[in-house]
Amino acid sequence: MTAPVDVVARVGLLLRTVAQFEPAGATTTQISEASALARPTTHRLLTSLAQQGLLQRVGETALWQLGPELHFLGRSAAPRYDVTHLAHPFVRTLAVETGESAFYSARRGDESICLIREDGAFPLRSHVLNHGTRFPLGVASAGLAILAFLPGPEREEYLDRTDLTGAFGPEHTAEKVRQRLDATRAAGYATHPGLLVEGSWGMAAAVFDPDGTPVGALSLTGVAHRFSDARRPELGHLLLAGAHSLSHRLAQRS
Repeated sequence: MTAPVDVVARVGLLLRTVAQFEPAGATTTQISEASALARPTTHRLLTSLAQQGLLQRVGETALWQLGPELHFLGRSAAPRYDVTHLAHPFVRTLAVETGESAFYSARRGDESICLIREDGAFPLRSHVLNHGTRFPLGVASAGLAILAFLPGPEREEYLDRTDLTGAFGPEHTAEKVRQRLDATRAAGYATHPGLLVEGSWGMAAAVFDPDGTPVGALSLTGVAHRFSDARRPELGHLLLAGAHSLSHRLAQRS
């Protein structure tokens, strides 16, 4: 007997895929390849989503973008989920104090999603993270910080079922990720030494909800020489101080 097709899962996959191409948009073929769905299936679902206002197709370019209905739905849900107005001052302070690019990323299931970016004064910048960038947990400094402080059974269950090596290479075996998670818990903050883009380092500290569950992370990225052995403790202290204060603000809000 053929297993039923999970249409809702495919719709969610397509919406997330289109979001990766914002704001420029993407062709049907690009979305099909990125989502690993057949092109006819992709086109049929994209067309249906556009009819509901969840996507739109841009003029003569025929590029797909997220639609206006998502904006209105998001505004309705924002009071329960949006913490960017709380996080923004902390991100800005990190950028000013360090000169590096600073970020806030939120956890969404098995991923971290960059919601805020502020660039510091140092002219050489990393472009690993931008608004809307998603990485699996355990990849990039924010995802390391979040995963490191999840409950042990939940963390191990994730590592047992997730293969990060296919997309991110041999430095992301479960064993090597575990070693970085151990180092993160020992230091209190994560360090990501140029494993995504050579010469681009990142550091992050987890942000917690009132129950002590990591819900996001403050992070910094920059060129390798700006993250020297001598400077990392200072950057880690600033990240931890900001993350602690933001966690406290989240607790006050609830």
